[in-house]
Amino acid sequence: MSLRLAVTAALVLVTLPVAHAQFAKPEDAVKYRQSAMFMMNHHAARLGAMAQGKVAWNAEVAGANAETLATLAKLPWQAFTAGTDRGDTRAKADVWSDNAKFTASAQKLQDETARLAAAAKAGDQAAMKSAFGEVGRTCKGCHDQFRKD
Repeated sequence: MSLRLAVTAALVLVTLPVAHAQFAKPEDAVKYRQSAMFMMNHHAARLGAMAQGKVAWNAEVAGANAETLATLAKLPWQAFTAGTDRGDTRAKADVWSDNAKFTASAQKLQDETARLAAAAKAGDQAAMKSAFGEVGRTCKGCHDQFRKD
């Protein structure tokens, strides 16, 4: 396991149980989830560049980014708490009114990013491209349903 992954995993394990309690204000929760999404986008963009052939395939880099993306995909959901539907957010009311569907979408993203990480870590470029496409469709589906333009 790489040092970066070990540090990321340790941070996730430490922050998951207490993160909700750390949101003193709703805007803190909004910033937290926006930051997690920003980082997810950053790592997905690196993988997308490889999947599209814009950057040369590098199994090690793909594996590290996919693994980080899978870890990050676990973070933002705890920050969709009561009171975070107002202010600087693009979350639609459906996040809270149809929370079961939103939660299922969040789980699907976690499942798909785990598949992507497995494919990338195995060094299988074709499988990584396919899995990356599914992650993209999952992101788009959730954004279409639960994010304002």
